[in-house]
Amino acid sequence: MPASRTLFRVPILSQLLALIAVGLLKISGWRVVGELPSERKYVLIGAPHTSNWDFPLMLLAVLKIGMDVHWLGKKSLFPPVLGSIMRWFGGIAVDRSKNNNLVAQLVDLYNERDELVVIIPPEGTRSKVEQWKSGFYHVAAGAHVPILLGFVDISRKEIGFGPLFYPTRSYEEDLPKIKAFYATKRGIRADLH
Repeated sequence: MPASRTLFRVPILSQLLALIAVGLLKISGWRVVGELPSERKYVLIGAPHTSNWDFPLMLLAVLKIGMDVHWLGKKSLFPPVLGSIMRWFGGIAVDRSKNNNLVAQLVDLYNERDELVVIIPPEGTRSKVEQWKSGFYHVAAGAHVPILLGFVDISRKEIGFGPLFYPTRSYEEDLPKIKAFYATKRGIRADLH
């Protein structure tokens, strides 16, 4: 199945948004590091996730490099008319009220599509957490796609994309390797590290 049409795939609009993103990044003093991977399917994680500003900053970075990214949102954000707009912005509706095996649904979605990038914050919240949620990893492992290590680092005023990480199917062995990449990254709110 081909990728769904989002604002990231509309030629003139995406180019205009990329120019706006470059301008906003320059004005705010943030810079984007890293490149768009050549793979057509991967899970993009974003950490540390400590502020509401993480999403707009990551969005600016995504627009600048031309990534077609999707994000998960609660079903209530997708009513009939607004839902179409949210999907155009890359949204995928999720019903959190049910135990509906979201990991399996996302694996199926990856298997159905020729191209797909879904951003998942592994902390699952902006609050301080002791453990990351494992869903991002199980989606990537189940769909046989890599994980792109995305970040917001206030200490360097960088939003970026690190290397692709290929899951081995051993979460316990892989998670310390993934987290090692983030050891020097500082979120916008240092008190939530």
